Amino acid sequence: MAHDHDPTELISLDFDLTLHEARRRVEVIAAIGPLWDPIAAIRGEEAAYALLYSDLDPDQQRTYDNLVQAGVLPQQASRP
Repeated sequence: MAHDHDPTELISLDFDLTLHEARRRVEVIAAIGPLWDPIAAIRGEEAAYALLYSDLDPDQQRTYDNLVQAGVLPQQASRP
């Protein structure tokens, strides 16, 4: 059985991922569990960044400042 199909003709494929996305979100929330505290998680991340960028030598501080100025790193509230 031969099909006469023009190879230059575009074929439209539409996928509705709404149900899949809703299912994915439910599974993420279930995996996180009821004891997850998003505010505590954010505070923990901020503390980790503060520790990561603490006690920089002058060359490291210059590099950090250049990266902040370039928009590569966000200015941390605890940083000068």
